[in-house]
Amino acid sequence: MEEKKTMLSGIKPSGDLTLGSYLGPLHHWPKMIEEYDCYYFMADLHAITVRQNPADLRRRTVEQLAQYIACGLNPDKCTIFVQSHVHQHAELGWVLNCYAMFGELSRMTQFKDKSAKNADNINGGLFTYPSLMAADILLYQPDLVPVGEDQKQHVELARNIVQRFNGVYGDVFKMPEPYIPKVGARIMSLTNPAAKMSKSDNGDTGRVTLMDDPNVIMKQFKRAITDSDTERCVRYDPENKPGVANLMQIYASATGKTFDEIEREFDGLGYGRFKPAVGEAVVEMLRPIQDETKRILADRAYLESVYRAGAEKASRAAERTLRRVYKKIGFVAR
Repeated sequence: MEEKKTMLSGIKPSGDLTLGSYLGPLHHWPKMIEEYDCYYFMADLHAITVRQNPADLRRRTVEQLAQYIACGLNPDKCTIFVQSHVHQHAELGWVLNCYAMFGELSRMTQFKDKSAKNADNINGGLFTYPSLMAADILLYQPDLVPVGEDQKQHVELARNIVQRFNGVYGDVFKMPEPYIPKVGARIMSLTNPAAKMSKSDNGDTGRVTLMDDPNVIMKQFKRAITDSDTERCVRYDPENKPGVANLMQIYASATGKTFDEIEREFDGLGYGRFKPAVGEAVVEMLRPIQDETKRILADRAYLESVYRAGAEKASRAAERTLRRVYKKIGFVAR
C-alpha cells in the first residue's frame, strides 16, 4: 500500500473564525484527511506578534479546536494540536532564524502590512515570524502545504531555507510544495469587497463569524455593499461588480449552485431579494456547525484529550526532525 503524503496547515487564533475562514481553508480540510496524513494546528505562537488579551487568546484557541472538529476534522484521522504545546516549533524556529537572510525577511509583504497597522509595536517577532512558519512546516517533513495566494511567499522562504540548509548539511529537510486548492472561495468583506474578510481586524464591519447569531448574520448581509449600477442585476462580474460577485461566491459555496444558475434565479428580482437569500443560505449552512461546536465546548474533558493526544503525536514527529537538525549543526546530544 502506498504511503500517504503529509500535509500541514494552521490558523492563528488571533480572532474568531469567520465565514471566510470556513469557505476558504476549513471547508476543504476534511476532504484532505482521507487522502493525506494531515497535521492541523492552532498557531498561537504566531498570534502574539500582535498584542492579545490573554483570556481571549485562550478562549479562541479552545473554541477554534472545537470548530475544527465541528467542521469535519476527525481527530482519529488527523493530528490536531496547539502550536505552543509542541516546544520543537520554537526551538527549530530559532535555528532557522540563523539560516534566513535579513533581506528575505525584510521583503515579506505581511511584515510591511502589519508594521503599518501596528506602528506602536513593530517587534522582533513580527519581523522573524516567517522563520517560525518555516519551522512549523519543516518539522513534519510535509510534501504539501495548503496556502492562499497571500501565503505563497512564506512557503517560498521555507523552500529557500531548505535549499540553503541542505546545501550545507546534506538531505535534512524535504522540499515542501505549496498546494493551492482549485476550489476554495476567497471571501471578501461585506462592506469592503476590495479587502479579504478579516478575523483579526476589529475594524472590519463586514465580517460574519462562524458563531454569529442568525439575526446578526441576516443584518450583515442586508447591509452588504453591492454596487451603484442602475441595473441592480445579479451578474458575476468581479471587476465591475465586486460586491455582487462576492455575494454570489458566498451563495454558490453555501448552496452548490453555479453562477449561471444564480443569475437566472434572481433575474429581474434585484438586490433586495438577493441579499437576504444569501444571508438565509449562510445561516442554514452554519447552523449544524454552531450546534456541534456548542456541544463539543460543553465537554472540556474531551477537548483536553484531543489536544493532549495531538500534541504527543506531533511532538514525536517533530522531535525526529529536530534531533537530526541539532546533530547536523553540532549541538551536543541531550
